[in-house]
Amino acid sequence: MSGPIGSGAASSPHPSRVVVLNDRSLAFGGATGLALLSARLLRQRGIAVTLLAGDAGANPALAAEGITVHALGGATLLEAGAAASLRRGLYNAATLDLVGDYIRRHDDPGTVYHIHTWAQILSPSLFKALEPVRDRVFVSAHDFFLTCPNGAYALFRQGRVCPHVPLSLACVTTHCDRRSYAHKLWRVARQAVQARTLHYVGGTPRVLAIHAAMRPLLVRGGVPDAAITTLPNPIQPWSRTRIPAERNRNFVFVGRLHEEKGPDLAARAAREAGVPLVVIGDGPMLETLRQTYPEVTFAGRQPAEAVAQLVRDARALVMPSRYPEPYGLVAGEALWSGIPVILTDQALLAADIAAREAGIACDLHSDTSLPEAMRRLAQDDALAERMSRNAFDNTHDLGHDTDGWIDAMLGAYAAALPPRAA
Repeated sequence: MSGPIGSGAASSPHPSRVVVLNDRSLAFGGATGLALLSARLLRQRGIAVTLLAGDAGANPALAAEGITVHALGGATLLEAGAAASLRRGLYNAATLDLVGDYIRRHDDPGTVYHIHTWAQILSPSLFKALEPVRDRVFVSAHDFFLTCPNGAYALFRQGRVCPHVPLSLACVTTHCDRRSYAHKLWRVARQAVQARTLHYVGGTPRVLAIHAAMRPLLVRGGVPDAAITTLPNPIQPWSRTRIPAERNRNFVFVGRLHEEKGPDLAARAAREAGVPLVVIGDGPMLETLRQTYPEVTFAGRQPAEAVAQLVRDARALVMPSRYPEPYGLVAGEALWSGIPVILTDQALLAADIAAREAGIACDLHSDTSLPEAMRRLAQDDALAERMSRNAFDNTHDLGHDTDGWIDAMLGAYAAALPPRAA
């Protein structure tokens, strides 16, 4: 507890301003959604917030909430065209100008800079621009783009987890990219540029990992252990009361329909187990999945309130990640709603969920493990109820509510700011 005014006791400082840096100003994915959520919640705490966005900054809701936006007006790599993407994706000089100008005009010792995503527009030049304020820079590791060229420690071609040290000879010579080896080499070039623009000195910039199990993978890629702090994601449950999973029959998959998320594994396992599956989400696999699994209900991408209604009939959430899933926000949303989670051992939450008997962790390399888990939970109402209650009652240490998340974030920021007299 701080002492009385004028006593000279130190109190934890809050930043005078938080500058959020993110490729997009509109949420098209989980990381951007979290970046914008943090901006709104910090502003509600009375802290000045600025968003430096790579896109056009066309999000009127931010201005309505008192968040200042400075926008680069750039396009993502897929939108910008091949020639521009090759050049700007490696090193976007406009980012250097935008961020450098902001620092020169507006920086003060109480300003904190928090990076969320940069790989699509802002590029590794962002780290060079932030070098003068490195001691007050935080980077949220929502994935592994800080260290791994493809951002996932995944051998996408081989369907395996990558064992290599990023940028090692084994890494460079392994064709792991979804598209082509030439694209892999471009990603390697981008990672090499990033290695030259991002310098860790004295434990800064600070890296906020969303799960403790990310630490060894980040360290493997060159992040100093001393720079890493674990800051789990905020969880906003679909239901504030326990969903009685034991009364339900539908298994649900919620997420992007991309190969690494394993929606095809969920559909195949549901067919083999003879259980109904509802898939909520969109992505490049959608049409193939529709044709291959006509018995599955495909609800498409839905707003949060619609997802909350759809999962009220859920027996369990299926999260069959093929590669190291750093957190899996939908798993937390399910658990805190009383929905058991069936997931593969590649999800970093797998051991936590299994230890609390709030779900089942399956062997990704077994053809029978996932369908057997679904069949077992479908046939055993007592097991479903026990896991549902454990999920609802015993998993709150796996994440933060939104207030706790911002409290923890402000606590992390305090390490970068000088103590103030209380």
